[in-house]
Amino acid sequence: MREKLYVGPKLRLLREQQGLTLDACAARLGLSPSYLSQLETNQRPVTARVLIALSRTFAVDPAEFDADDESRLIADLREASADLALGVPSPTLAELKLTATTTPAVARQFLALHRAYRGLDQRLKTLDEALGSGASTTPGAEATGATGNGIAIRSASTRPEASLPYEEVRDFFHYRNNYVDELDQAAEALAVTLGVGSDAPIGSILERHLQAAHGVTVVRTAAAKDADLLRRYDPAGHVLTVDRDQSEPTLAFQFAVQVAELQFSGLFEEVLAVSGLRSREARDVARVGLANYAAGALVMPYARFASAARELRHDVEQLQRRFHTSFEQVCHRLSTLQRPGAHGVPFYFVRVDQAGNITKRHSATRFQFARFGGACPLWNVHESFGHPGRILVQVAQMPDGVRYLCVGRSIVKRSGSYHRPNRQYAVGLGCEVTHAHELVYADGVPLDGPAVPIGISCRTCERQDCHQRAFPPLDRKLVVPVNERRLVPFGLG
Repeated sequence: MREKLYVGPKLRLLREQQGLTLDACAARLGLSPSYLSQLETNQRPVTARVLIALSRTFAVDPAEFDADDESRLIADLREASADLALGVPSPTLAELKLTATTTPAVARQFLALHRAYRGLDQRLKTLDEALGSGASTTPGAEATGATGNGIAIRSASTRPEASLPYEEVRDFFHYRNNYVDELDQAAEALAVTLGVGSDAPIGSILERHLQAAHGVTVVRTAAAKDADLLRRYDPAGHVLTVDRDQSEPTLAFQFAVQVAELQFSGLFEEVLAVSGLRSREARDVARVGLANYAAGALVMPYARFASAARELRHDVEQLQRRFHTSFEQVCHRLSTLQRPGAHGVPFYFVRVDQAGNITKRHSATRFQFARFGGACPLWNVHESFGHPGRILVQVAQMPDGVRYLCVGRSIVKRSGSYHRPNRQYAVGLGCEVTHAHELVYADGVPLDGPAVPIGISCRTCERQDCHQRAFPPLDRKLVVPVNERRLVPFGLG
């Protein structure tokens, strides 16, 4: 194991789920009760021998005890505590680690409270802006109160929670390692039944299945009236309308999404029932995410895709050609190969726009993404916009010392018409350098050489000497020199 592994809360939960006393569980594992008690309270790390015993006794994959979940939790706690800026000292890294490893339920509740705080703060700021500008927060909304000058204000409690549902759903996938086993297995089984992977174009296979199994007629039309329409389904008439000018990979994916929505709706509800998502908006967003996930698993079935990825050393362009998909679809699918007993290389996957906004993010690694504010400008995914179509490779090191092989590329998604704008963004794919030899992108790259020092975001980054720092971290004292000027006009106390 690469580091000491503490499994206390997970071990205690497994024991309690099976109704075992400490003595009975210790006997099954071949351990003394006192030693087991020390493991459960995180006073001792688990050894390789004990990890194997736990896996056999509780019939779980050893990866279930991986420390990556704790790493994610610690990073989220650190960013959330810095984001609060309450005027009191933030918890130290050691304190946050202790919280995540010994009381993970408390840590997750803290993050839930922080999300609620962020949502309330956003609503109050919107209300304050409306009062200051003399305009209603929502044109045409019913008045639930009025200011002295008669301006109607919609109740803050009825306003949408801005981006909070998306944050909830991102966390849902984040803490599942971006892998949904029940959907992945079902999609793979359907792909085998339909003959996905044969010489026939996958779009044609899925279109025929929609007609034969669900009575759906596909209508291709020019998106003149709805310029941003990709797909519209009429459940009453069983008609699926798609933009005929989309690329073949995009069309095939839209067919796959429709198949998933018709065929796996029951599975969606089962997953959502145990998701912990409370708001209707979050569940609706998650349902779309599950449909997209199932579509990716249908177009790129797990076993075939994982085998091809290993064979081609994760060459994204080669995988594109083999599975008739897009660059982004392949990168996204690579980040989901976390099936118990058949793990692929753990990747992170991210998509950003030209303003630096992260519009998709998934990670099966210890790599963490910024939740608030921009990501690190030294990360090569941002540089990709200056090199259209070119694949950039970078060895980067996070503040925790972990090195990553980072692949970035800008993407221009053609609209298919001169009168409609193209979409442009960049995608990033990466893994820890311990897995880099399995990637074609590592060829000729000195993995042990100098690495670019990057961070999650300026607000949490500890680096003192970064020439690209935009603002100081929220948990550090700001020092402004009076008689000198450097690239960054402040220091950190």
